[in-house]
Amino acid sequence: MAGPGGRPRLVLASASPRRRELLAQIGIVPDEIRAAEIDETPGRNELPRSYCRRIAAAKADAVAAAAGEIVLAADTTVALGRRILGKPVDAEDAARMLRLLSGRRHRVVTAIALQRHDGRRWLRDVVTAVRMKRLSEAEIAAYLTSGEWRGKAGGYAIQGRAGAFIPWVNGSFTGVVGLPLAETAGLLEAAGYPVRAGWAGSADGTCKGAPRISQTQGESVR
Repeated sequence: MAGPGGRPRLVLASASPRRRELLAQIGIVPDEIRAAEIDETPGRNELPRSYCRRIAAAKADAVAAAAGEIVLAADTTVALGRRILGKPVDAEDAARMLRLLSGRRHRVVTAIALQRHDGRRWLRDVVTAVRMKRLSEAEIAAYLTSGEWRGKAGGYAIQGRAGAFIPWVNGSFTGVVGLPLAETAGLLEAAGYPVRAGWAGSADGTCKGAPRISQTQGESVR
């Protein structure tokens, strides 16, 4: 089934509100949210970029595209050298990650997977370098009380209070948040989705409509 105006229906394989907000920033409202629930455990000796690409592709596979649909999936991870810093299991784990990142540069990898009903797939990863300032124990403790670390790769959200910890970014800011917009728009256009179709009369940055949410379990917010 096609979307409005005969365009493909866009299914977002993520329950992340940040990804929905980022898509809305470029005038896109998914037709449906169909969150993928998969095992995100890294493989033994798996490197961050290959891990991220594998997980994004697995999410797209888990949410099968029906006729007339394009499935958009993404995965974001924080990499410190070869080490993958995923989502902290609790506040103590988040504090451990913040201490590791404190005063150092790290990479944030976001992989995007697009899949059409005919089996065609587009897969790309975007790597952004980020520097976190040296954190005091008081700053770490205060950040933990905010609760922002929950469900966030690396234990922080650059778009929130942790923005006060990040003096330098080289690459895609939206990629660090969870969806690199320039690259995502390019892949959507390549897959036949009219990215600019809803731009007319939307100079205030708002989008009309809301996606239908089919499932929201098992997906992080970044």
